[in-house]
Amino acid sequence: MDTAAKHPAERIPAAAYRNLVLATVGFTIAFWAWNLIAPLANWYGDRLSLSSVQQSLLVAVPVLVGSLGRIPAGALTDRYGARLMFPLVAALTIVPVLLLTVVKDSYGLMLVVGFFLGLGGTTFAIGVPLVNSWFPPAKRGFALGLFGMGTGGVALSGYFTPRIAEHGENLPFFVVAGALAAFAVLASFLMTDRPDRPVPAASLTQRLGTAGRLRVTWELAALYALGFGGVVAFGVYLPTYLKTWYELGPTDAGTKAAGFALVTVVFRPIGGRLSDRVHPALVTAAALGLVALLAILQAFDPPLNPGGTIALLGMAAGLGTASGAVFALLSQVTPQSQVGSVTGIVGAMGGLGGFVPPLVMGAIYSAKGSYSIGFMLLSDLALAGCVYAYGRMRNIRPGGGDPAPDVSKVAARRT
Repeated sequence: MDTAAKHPAERIPAAAYRNLVLATVGFTIAFWAWNLIAPLANWYGDRLSLSSVQQSLLVAVPVLVGSLGRIPAGALTDRYGARLMFPLVAALTIVPVLLLTVVKDSYGLMLVVGFFLGLGGTTFAIGVPLVNSWFPPAKRGFALGLFGMGTGGVALSGYFTPRIAEHGENLPFFVVAGALAAFAVLASFLMTDRPDRPVPAASLTQRLGTAGRLRVTWELAALYALGFGGVVAFGVYLPTYLKTWYELGPTDAGTKAAGFALVTVVFRPIGGRLSDRVHPALVTAAALGLVALLAILQAFDPPLNPGGTIALLGMAAGLGTASGAVFALLSQVTPQSQVGSVTGIVGAMGGLGGFVPPLVMGAIYSAKGSYSIGFMLLSDLALAGCVYAYGRMRNIRPGGGDPAPDVSKVAARRT
């Protein structure tokens, strides 16, 4: 399907690009804040004498809260707009970021602050409806893919956080808090909602209920849990995996994890761009098929150079492409007034898809002394997503309806 051919060219206002840039920058900073604990997890583990499971829980709690928080954040954005929600959430995220400087000697308090640090992860559900409203259908896949590059905040965090911490253990938190404050002020002046955007009159509960009753919401959620969930899971757990299995130092492990995250960032808009030209379900299926094959390779514990590096970076490319393609599909099949609500649910499931694997990987390693079972599980799930995307989602109708009937089969039955 050539989407561009189905929609006439539309003039895109300058405000669309301004809001896209602002949303992407804000999303990047918020994601850095959301992922502040993971690059320092090994340091916290040594300082607090944590087990593998405790360390996994520490990095997973912000992911859980940031994921579930997208559901109300998306619905509230439908109602109040991103111009209010984006700077507000950025400003609120400053509080847990600064609290990390004073609770570092208590595991219990770290978990509590990590809970509130999840606010940073909710910005995804704020930016998607903003970007979606400003761009025409033929350009939404690429625009949403560019916005999705904000997940590069994970890469920035993985690379810079441990290095900044070498100059002062509290310095990373002050830097990120300052960046959040600067963005909140800038966004409050420059970010604008589209003037003609539909504002739902129904209550938050009614809108979430309507979105939740759409079958396509949960189909997209499952696919996004595989694509973006894989990105998040690797982002928070890859430094631990590289340190534990390949015996890398914290800085080296963080650098390689940042490289993985960077590849996912680069391939997300590629997935969106391909989806503007080819049906996004086909792009999703191909990307998840690649992930399934490479996860099998990594399950056999190849040496890091070159086999492990190729497998991990290849999976990063596949997961990034799938993440971009799923939201290109969402923009095609979801009514504009419900984009925020559906995005909230889908984004939440994507984040939850990143919450569970670190816990599973930590538990498997503690029990078996190997990560192979975890990678085989990833392969099975990615293959299931590949088959479902190709078999069901490529025929879905705009608006979240069932696939269009196969005319040839209907005619055959009648004869």
